[in-house]
Amino acid sequence: MSAAVRLSASSDSRRHHRRQDSSGSRTQAGGVEVAYHRSDYGSIPVPMSVPMSVPMSVPMPRQEQLLVIANPLTQLPVPPLCPVPAGQERPIGYGAFGVVWSVVDPRDGKRLALKKIPNVFQNIIAAKRAFRELNFLYQTRHENIVSVVSVLEEPNFPFEIYLLCDLMQTDLHKIIVSPQALSVDHVKIFLYQLLRGLKYLHSANILHRDIKPGNLLVNSDCKLKICDFGLARVDDPNSQAVRSLTLEVVTQYYRAPELLMGAQEYSAAIDVWSVGCIFAELLSRSILFQASSPLMQLDLIMDLLGTPDPSDLGTACAAARRYAMRLPRRRPRLAAKLWSMSQTVTEDGLHLLEQLLRFSPARVRYHSCMCTCCGRGHQRTLTSADAEFAEPARPEPMSEQAELAIVDTPNARLMLSELARRINAGDARNLTAPLRLNREGDHFRAFAKSSVAQASEMPPSPHRWDKQ
Repeated sequence: MSAAVRLSASSDSRRHHRRQDSSGSRTQAGGVEVAYHRSDYGSIPVPMSVPMSVPMSVPMPRQEQLLVIANPLTQLPVPPLCPVPAGQERPIGYGAFGVVWSVVDPRDGKRLALKKIPNVFQNIIAAKRAFRELNFLYQTRHENIVSVVSVLEEPNFPFEIYLLCDLMQTDLHKIIVSPQALSVDHVKIFLYQLLRGLKYLHSANILHRDIKPGNLLVNSDCKLKICDFGLARVDDPNSQAVRSLTLEVVTQYYRAPELLMGAQEYSAAIDVWSVGCIFAELLSRSILFQASSPLMQLDLIMDLLGTPDPSDLGTACAAARRYAMRLPRRRPRLAAKLWSMSQTVTEDGLHLLEQLLRFSPARVRYHSCMCTCCGRGHQRTLTSADAEFAEPARPEPMSEQAELAIVDTPNARLMLSELARRINAGDARNLTAPLRLNREGDHFRAFAKSSVAQASEMPPSPHRWDKQ
């Protein structure tokens, strides 16, 4: 909410607050006028829009929307501060770990994304996954990464988590499959913002592990933000803990060769490979590597990139290396395919694509067709004259110490509750005019019943090389 807009109060409420004595005080918090009412528990902030003199027995008009403003003292709903059309509420996506709806903030009318994360304590791994997602959203502040607005502290929190985030108009997948024309400049600006956000994540030691067009939110002004940290995790090089990285990451079409070949360890290079796949998809308007199984996916990659050099397979398991080396030798034909499928590809663009899509994990880490610090085909050191073009990185990389502290369910509940409080404290409105689910709303039943993806909808598991 803009600082120029403040929660309004009825004339009766204003007169009530003018007559305050030593039992209360008034102040401003984030542009919102707040009354502090004293009790045995200290000063409790209550928004001026909540008329404290109104008897609790007075029935409230029924509200139809999914989100309501709650009185922070009684948790009872109060009237919205702006019109909230319930017709704008609808499901917009779901995945393995969450369901997302489009909703409207009754405090200012802004459209938001409401994500439900169920079954948080199904096991300790699920609890850690939920903690990671909230923590990454809380810790990362970047214009190309989706921002968290609040966590709804419902009665069943944290067994189910309800997370409010930025809502964008569409995602990159819908743009790619639409008839919307994409110019070279469109491709450049999308790729630039994706690499910019990814650079920030990697500087924080965060591997996203599910970069794909559907997780890249876009507005009509071409603004792009990375979302969905359900599979993300910290890759802390200084950690003394035993590394245990699952191969059950990244949608198959965007999965790097080292994942397909059973690597025991991997790095931020898996996100860079995904960027290369998306770049090619923007140019050709079709998925570059689209196969029905992980093994066929690997065959398709080798068919376009050619037979890999043995030195590029250092992270692959022994069975996968033997499989790749015994196949007939193939020549690369990526360039020929791109030239034939796209009229927007350029020589510079093809060079960049070849650096992103390499069998070796030693891929280019941050480079775009628009940057000034990199030259085609050679390395150039960033000088002080180029400082104004340097993209932001996180001042301090993240560690996995907080995550390692989660050892059982009670401990996880405490840490998730504390994290939710820190997130909500970032906006004064979450304290003075908190949001809650409206269980009387038109769409609450449908929202409550919405479920995550079923096993039959999930992509195939990685190939079992130990069976070769």
